[in-house]
Amino acid sequence: MSGSILPETVRRAFALQQQACDRLGSPFTAQLCGTIAEHGLPVSRVHEVVSSWPGDPSANGDSVPLRLCGALHEIVLSDREDPLAAVYPPNHVGVDSERFFAAVSDAVRRHDVRIRERLRLAPQTNEIRRSTAVYAALLHISEATGKPVVLSEVGASAGLNLLLDRFEFDLAGADYGNNGSAVRLSTDWSGPPPPAAQLSIAERRGCDLSPFDLSSQADRLRLLSYVWPDQTNRLDRISAALALHDEQPVMVDAADAVSWLGQRLSGRYHGSAHVIYHTIAWQYLPEKSRRQGQVIIEAAGAKATPDAPLFLLGLEADGNSPGAALTLRSWPGGIERELARVDFHGRWIRWNPQDHDT
Repeated sequence: MSGSILPETVRRAFALQQQACDRLGSPFTAQLCGTIAEHGLPVSRVHEVVSSWPGDPSANGDSVPLRLCGALHEIVLSDREDPLAAVYPPNHVGVDSERFFAAVSDAVRRHDVRIRERLRLAPQTNEIRRSTAVYAALLHISEATGKPVVLSEVGASAGLNLLLDRFEFDLAGADYGNNGSAVRLSTDWSGPPPPAAQLSIAERRGCDLSPFDLSSQADRLRLLSYVWPDQTNRLDRISAALALHDEQPVMVDAADAVSWLGQRLSGRYHGSAHVIYHTIAWQYLPEKSRRQGQVIIEAAGAKATPDAPLFLLGLEADGNSPGAALTLRSWPGGIERELARVDFHGRWIRWNPQDHDT
């Protein structure tokens, strides 16, 4: 079993991604990243592109390992007869490391052009389970304001989380949301339960630099390819959410966050609570864009009134653990607090008791 070893910066990116996949419950993707970290890739144009990557190949930069993992998964999703499928879930059990690496190497050679094209695209997930934390926060906002909600999502990807009021949720052992929905999301919850408030969404819209076009089968396939192959529950959930989107499409504008926020916040939504939100997206914006976006939001917040309140809800990594921080800032007032700690894939939520009321 041999390949062409990758440069240390790239090899380390794959090794770190292996560790992350292990923590997030994907032993198959961990094995794939670990195999490439150890043995490299076959001599090919793909190897050249990966080895000479001009930016940061790690998850803190361009996420090269997940670009390659997505490209390989797409090959299997598009053709279950492709030889690579023989070592992918559900066929991976009992496959030894030598056969596994040989199959991956063969796929890299056979699909060289296709994989290189996919490597140009940054990974985009639309993890709908994160909407459990967003939904809980919206219930608090609805109870506190008594107003319908206008949703504005930054980094909306395919826009599936904008459909969260059409999902059913199991939160703190109780049912919330759309009873009987094809999308039912549960999470390991601790802390005070969300209020039994009525959530009414008056308007919803999102933005993304490169949103998925869900009318395109190629884009739908690419969206699914970023879900790790052995996490079948995630694949099932996103497939069910796609079916809901077909019934009620949502608009995701192809725009950068700064210009889009300027447009969305140019006026006030009288009689509604306007909620700007983002989940594992804001942290990937350039620092300059984050500063500019914050200025725009704060300027709009300064004009907020009790009749037209503004909220900024974010689920992002903050350097602390466990998981990510769910934070809320509200205007008038500009008060900010941490509502909860949340698993990056929404598997658990630890709600802060002091933030039981919004």
